[in-house]
Amino acid sequence: MTARAHGGELVAMAARGRVHLIGVGGAGMSAVAGLLAARGLAVSGSDARGGPVVEALRAAGVTVHVGHDAAHVEGAGTVVVSTAIRETNPELARARAAGTTVLHRSEALASLLADRRTVAVAGAHGKTTTSAMVAVTLEHAGLAPSWAIGGTVRATAGTRVTGGPPDVGGGHHGTGDVVVVEADESDGSFLAYEPLVAVVTNIEPDHLDHYGTREAFEAAFRRFAARVRPGGWLVACADDAGSSALAAHARAHGVQVRTYGMDEEADVRVGPWVPEPERSGGATWVDDGAGRVPLVLAVPGAHNGLDAAAAWTAARLLGVDAEVAAAGLATFAGTGRRFEDRGTAGGVRVVDDYAHHPTEVAALLRAARPVAGDGRVLVLFQPHLFSRTTAFAEEFAQALDLADVVVVTDVYAAREDPDPAVSGATVVDRTTGDATFVPDRLEAARAIAARARPGDLVLTVGAGDVTELGPVVLEHLRDVGGAGPDAGR
Repeated sequence: MTARAHGGELVAMAARGRVHLIGVGGAGMSAVAGLLAARGLAVSGSDARGGPVVEALRAAGVTVHVGHDAAHVEGAGTVVVSTAIRETNPELARARAAGTTVLHRSEALASLLADRRTVAVAGAHGKTTTSAMVAVTLEHAGLAPSWAIGGTVRATAGTRVTGGPPDVGGGHHGTGDVVVVEADESDGSFLAYEPLVAVVTNIEPDHLDHYGTREAFEAAFRRFAARVRPGGWLVACADDAGSSALAAHARAHGVQVRTYGMDEEADVRVGPWVPEPERSGGATWVDDGAGRVPLVLAVPGAHNGLDAAAAWTAARLLGVDAEVAAAGLATFAGTGRRFEDRGTAGGVRVVDDYAHHPTEVAALLRAARPVAGDGRVLVLFQPHLFSRTTAFAEEFAQALDLADVVVVTDVYAAREDPDPAVSGATVVDRTTGDATFVPDRLEAARAIAARARPGDLVLTVGAGDVTELGPVVLEHLRDVGGAGPDAGR
């Protein structure tokens, strides 16, 4: 993380003049840019390419440059970056040389929203969904929250944040005093927040390229829990070993804790998940000691049931009535890239999902099975990061074996330099089921479509540009009529 200004105290950003965000088109950065503009700050940004997000930012009053140039930061009082921005970026290099204040995205957001009651959601998996569930629930309850979430928030009334400026991507500026933040642990930046309610969905080692060891990863979550404001709460999953251990540690150090889960010792008990395939959803219940409250969701999977329980618990701690919170969760329709429908062609449904850790992939495929009904589950998987693929190759293979047919394309490098010793074959070689490695992603999309037959469910899975392949799969399905070589088997 970048150094905080003035002895670690974040000062009012408005006093620093124009704020410039490098990589402003990213999910997290665009949300912050939209919120900054909504609060009346002068905001500019740059990104490597244009697109709908850039246009939405411009409509919200943000000056956006396509391409990076040192001249873009001239006159800026603050420059905001994410961990993905390298020191060699010409704009960051110029800002450093000029002595301009440089803040990490999370620091900028913490500074901007320091006067609000903050709900910060962290965890190895489920952050985006749980954050969005909290936001939708609080919105339904009339609290008019703001939020900064790494994905578009969708409710049954439609996509909540595409109503025009100043809403951009996963950012929304509400008139209430509550803000919901997806707190990213991947680079330690979640330690910038001082939440009133901190939610931890799970603690499973990941991002070891940053932390180095499991112990360091877990220690970061302990520091996160310690940042809960006096009088605030840690909400932690009792069913997850890491989160449960965190809850015990936080209690021992004076933090108020509310646990949730199916575990009998949980403060908020969660019932078994009952799938409802006909509506791609399901139901469970929660009980905080005052009696069971049904939770009926429009999203599939037991993991979403637990996330909903976390959101319900957080809303209750903010004073929302139990039934009102449940009704709010019933309006939640998912987030961008979380079991997101991309269309149906030739009798084959195509869904996109951001899952990029073995636990997430396994949870996704278990949720997909009842949705597919009598059809098969086919997966086009793009590994994300060479380091993660190496560390979890065996676990990825075991998760993918839950599908009927798998095509794995090459690794999405993201922030890492290529590793010629690691590829999609690193995962496929460890599978025991019907899995194929197709390096070229377009060929991989056509390959999975060729295997599909009417009634099947095809998933495009990963945190990289595999999300762009849903239309390619659909186009091929239309061309071949959804009856590939597996038809009739």
